[in-house]
Amino acid sequence: MSLQPEFLGKKDRIRPDGVSKVTGGLQYLTDLSFPNMLYGKVLRSQYPHANIVSICTDHAKKLPGVRAVITYKDIPGLNGFGIIIPNQPVFCVDKVRFIGDAVAAVAADTEEIAEQALSLIEVVYKPLEVIDCPQKALSPNAEKLHLDGNILHQSEYKKGDIEEGFKKCSIIIEETYELPRQMHTYMETEGGIVLPEENGHITVYMGTQHGYKDRFQLSRILAMPEEHIRVVSSPMGGSFGGKDELNVQPYGALLALATGRPVKIHQSRRESVRTGIKRHPMKVTMKTGVDECGNILAHQVRIVADTGAYATLGPAVLDCTVEQASGPYLIPNVDIEGLSVYTNNGVAGEFRGFGANQMVFALEGQIERLAERLHIDALDLRRRNIRKADSLGPLGQRIAPTNGALEILEAISCTPRTTKTRKESLTKWKVTGSGTAISMLGVGLGFGILDPGGGRLSLSNDGKIEAAFGFEEIGQGVVSVIENILLEEFKCSPEDIRILIGDTALVPPAGSSTASRATTMVWKAIKKMKSPFQQKIMEKAVKVTGIAADQLQFGTGGIWDKSSSLLCITYAELAQHISNESSNTVHTDFHFPTTPDDARGHYLYTFGAVSVQVEIDCLTGKIRISQLKQTVAAGPIISPMGYLGQIEGGSVMALGYTLLENALMDKGEYVTANLDSYLIPTICDAYFPIEVQAIEELCEGDSHGPRGVGEIGTIAVAPAIAAAIHEATGHWIRTLPISPEEILQAVTLKEMKEWL
Repeated sequence: MSLQPEFLGKKDRIRPDGVSKVTGGLQYLTDLSFPNMLYGKVLRSQYPHANIVSICTDHAKKLPGVRAVITYKDIPGLNGFGIIIPNQPVFCVDKVRFIGDAVAAVAADTEEIAEQALSLIEVVYKPLEVIDCPQKALSPNAEKLHLDGNILHQSEYKKGDIEEGFKKCSIIIEETYELPRQMHTYMETEGGIVLPEENGHITVYMGTQHGYKDRFQLSRILAMPEEHIRVVSSPMGGSFGGKDELNVQPYGALLALATGRPVKIHQSRRESVRTGIKRHPMKVTMKTGVDECGNILAHQVRIVADTGAYATLGPAVLDCTVEQASGPYLIPNVDIEGLSVYTNNGVAGEFRGFGANQMVFALEGQIERLAERLHIDALDLRRRNIRKADSLGPLGQRIAPTNGALEILEAISCTPRTTKTRKESLTKWKVTGSGTAISMLGVGLGFGILDPGGGRLSLSNDGKIEAAFGFEEIGQGVVSVIENILLEEFKCSPEDIRILIGDTALVPPAGSSTASRATTMVWKAIKKMKSPFQQKIMEKAVKVTGIAADQLQFGTGGIWDKSSSLLCITYAELAQHISNESSNTVHTDFHFPTTPDDARGHYLYTFGAVSVQVEIDCLTGKIRISQLKQTVAAGPIISPMGYLGQIEGGSVMALGYTLLENALMDKGEYVTANLDSYLIPTICDAYFPIEVQAIEELCEGDSHGPRGVGEIGTIAVAPAIAAAIHEATGHWIRTLPISPEEILQAVTLKEMKEWL
């Protein structure tokens, strides 16, 4: 890690959950245990597409130690879930649509008995033709996977006259890019415990990115008031978007209610691979034209996304992919169309980057190809077409003024080697290359989606400044963000504060811990609450101390006298004089900033640029990253080490997407069934230096504060590596992940002799 000047000297702290995590002392939700606890298991489909002829659970129910066996007949409410469209059945009734579909579930005294019970459930299937690709799903004679057909969602954006635009172009590049299915591979797989309470309520201890949304979905399934369901959702061992949707929560809840006992349900890695959502595989066809001066005049894009068997967040992902199709460039004539298509493959949904990673790989690939044809540097081509501070957004919507695109471009242009075009040989069989790519990403949900948030500040009975937010700690460090903002605003110490998150019984709604929105929402919430909270506390301090309010200030340990620099009263002492909650508590609720232009895209954006150097062994095809730099424009840094961690971690995750990861499917079945055949980067692959440069300045008058950086670091790495490979070998990459075999096929001995 290389620290840039903006990080040096910044005060940072050990994250509140840091010590317990690195020492192994922290209990994740799947580590919990309760007396009289049962173990739950789910029976999944044997086929990716089949009719269910019959289900017989008699033998399983008779097995000693089995306490419940349930099917669709045991669901009191809605047999379906899904954040946007609840079309994924909790239990299938008459048809299965993918290999992870649930048919039945059991609760037993031990996990082994539960497994044995699953083997005793008799399900008779009638296999159907497997629709294993979007092309087959879109054919006229394809069976409809859902009543409304095989198209989940269509999205488009058009402006100008695309035909006239292409007529004016002197160079046109048309290319098709194929992007893979990627697994989240969080360390803690899906799971937790559901505890039935004596009053008929339940407590759900399971990792999620939106406890309140889970509560809402569970209430529909269980036919139970939301207020009767408590969701404890922190801490969890990673998500990256993969736990934003329900996974095993319904099964644990139904089994707990059926047995009246706590039920633990925790998926194995194989179960997680089979059932968990993945990044959308996409095919992107682009046709982009420029005039002789390098001005992009026309840009046509066609997107086909394989969303798998059910909706989950597929519509929103496609909308964001369409939004990314023009990127940070000003293009007068645009024609973008996207389809999200149902298949019998694994379900695809939310994943870090949310549709941007696929599109930016294609868009930046077009920029590189056009620059080569124009015989100009690709950075110069970007500079000629880059958006201005007051330009409209990529869907023609008004956005918060930002010069982030140009700032990251100019910053990355100063990186050594990015302007070199020659191929440098290290040895007789090794060549190097450098490449650059840029990206922009909307933060918040966008697209007119209801995006509320809020928070609460109070002085607790034991004298803590207590901040409560409905966010979840998924490893991203939101607890550190909250702590740092509180300490900065109230000039107190870590011992003076208490942070409550991830428990619907204790915290107010704050919206989802997704879309790089949490940092902005925490910052805005505390800013809104600070003054009224201070006023309430100061009024009480004045009464107790007799000192005028303008002479008092918040500080370490309590309220201080400005003139004498003495501690007047501790927070704990002051709390003893507060008799009711209303006199020491402040609430706020508000919405994430959105564009005033209907439901078009986002309003706030982050920008990122990546410069990378690669070394290629032409005997093995092995690609080695020797250096990587990320430049990010996301406003003020709140948590320096958290900022670095997000960008570095995102870089390594993107490295896997670029070079290693593909959750292959064959006729609707996962080829990669476990981590023994699905490779992700390890520390051995991330040995290269990662330099992070932050641009903290916002446009004058921008009052929206810091933008989140949880996703931006993952987006432009793949196209930068592809550009570096082209510089080194002359080979254009069209498909991810990039295999050594492809490099070997492209790099022949004859070509090597010509280069050297």
